Amino acid sequence: MTKIELISMLAQEGKCTRKQAEDALKMVTDVIIKSLIAGEKIHLTGLGTFEIHERKEKTTKNPRTGEPMVTPAKKAPAFRASKYLKEAVNPPKPKETKKKKKS
Repeated sequence: MTKIELISMLAQEGKCTRKQAEDALKMVTDVIIKSLIAGEKIHLTGLGTFEIHERKEKTTKNPRTGEPMVTPAKKAPAFRASKYLKEAVNPPKPKETKKKKKS
């Protein structure tokens, strides 16, 4: 799904204009980005958690030359899906009952 498709779906589900849906989506994404920049976690119940992972500086190999090089430390945004979202995407399989063998 693209951003435009998401905006259209939000407008349809929310019974609002596409412009209102686009503005709402922009506000949500802006708040999430600003919160992550400030070092805060964003926990959305039923969806998951947005957070920043600190990546340490490490020594790696240049894939072309094979020479060692230093990859600098950096921050990486991450999303961890909630249990509810994981179960919605992959519903648990019903447990099979074992049948007793007749002798």
